[in-house]
Amino acid sequence: MANLVMFCILAVVILGSAIMCVTTKRIMRAATFLLFVLFGVAGIYFLLDYTFLGAAQISIYAGGITMMYIFAIQLVSKRTLQGLEEHVKGSRVVAGALAALLGFATVIVVFFKNQLFDRLATMTESPEVPMDVIGNALLGSEKYQYVLPFEFISVFLLACIIGGIMIARKEDKQ
Repeated sequence: MANLVMFCILAVVILGSAIMCVTTKRIMRAATFLLFVLFGVAGIYFLLDYTFLGAAQISIYAGGITMMYIFAIQLVSKRTLQGLEEHVKGSRVVAGALAALLGFATVIVVFFKNQLFDRLATMTESPEVPMDVIGNALLGSEKYQYVLPFEFISVFLLACIIGGIMIARKEDKQ
């Protein structure tokens, strides 16, 4: 019962922070709400006894990635961010809602196609994956291992930050 209550609290925190993250007009507040979302996801990992994933979520995403976003935001000139306001047209809201419904319908179709609901209903407690298997999967470079995608993502994020700095520098010179 306590796990259910904790899950409900974490779910409300995650959903509330995610909604506030995408609806706020202040970019630093959006980064702060993103931090709350990532901490909530780590809380769910800890609730499920996935301590390795919870610790990785806190150290890599909540710690590293969010700090990188904040540093990138701080590097952009304050003049660029001041008074930045986007007016949302009604047609954009309708298009966004239709895209969200299309994505939700796609997820439901995939769930039914793969008979995921039937598997979840008949699933018993699965055996725990040993920590060395998780470590080898995360740091291996063979098929179904993740070190190469992690490296591509880090290079991509670095390129995005450099591009943002270059755009901010061009606006300062003008």
